[in-house]
Amino acid sequence: MKALAALFIILLIIGCSGARDTSTMTPQEHFDYAMELYNEEDYEIVLNELQTIILQYPASVINDDAQYYIGMTYMKREQFLLAAYEFSKLIRDIPASPFVPEAQYMLAESYYLLSPPYQLDQVYSKKAIEEYQAFIDYFPVDPKVEEAEKKIAELNDKLAQKEYRSAVIYEKMEYLNAAIDYYGLVAETYHDTQYAPLALYNKIQIENDKNRRGEVLNDIADFLARYPDHRYAVELASLQETILAGNN
Repeated sequence: MKALAALFIILLIIGCSGARDTSTMTPQEHFDYAMELYNEEDYEIVLNELQTIILQYPASVINDDAQYYIGMTYMKREQFLLAAYEFSKLIRDIPASPFVPEAQYMLAESYYLLSPPYQLDQVYSKKAIEEYQAFIDYFPVDPKVEEAEKKIAELNDKLAQKEYRSAVIYEKMEYLNAAIDYYGLVAETYHDTQYAPLALYNKIQIENDKNRRGEVLNDIADFLARYPDHRYAVELASLQETILAGNN
């Protein structure tokens, strides 16, 4: 009875794993089998089969297919750093592959999905922006360019928010020169985000309180040129008139 039970367990494991003898398969047949497993979401076995394909058939035409789907398998498993490594490996080692544009986009996606809330270190956000921009530069007519541009804008907004919040904290702590510097950084570096006009407005308010009239006038002129329809534009135009009238 024990022997029969053990045999049943072995057969059950083999049946559940869906393992096949791949030793007689052609490279394409082996890859097709791996894709069956991929579609069945049996990702652990998929990785083993794809890595075997690359090792056994290094000069095969399906080598880049296998490399790409290794990256995609890690994406499915939410192992984004490993995915990024595999996509970058394809781009570096097989630059003529038709998978390169998609691999470049997925490389950026890997870092995008690692991007944390704005309060935390934003190294992955910056890497994602860098890789999305590389995708746009190298493949400007790709249909995914528009989506890449949207995600760059989203990530820049997050970076701007981090610097803006730092400026607000410095202002609350009355480290006003540091606050001016950080507001200026946001206004100049992230000028196309929602935080840029807010930062420039706050910078103007601090400068005005410190009687830095020349800086105030320069920043107001900059604000009105960039954001003429912003809700603060009328207020700043009035402040500009008041200062100019006082200087006459």
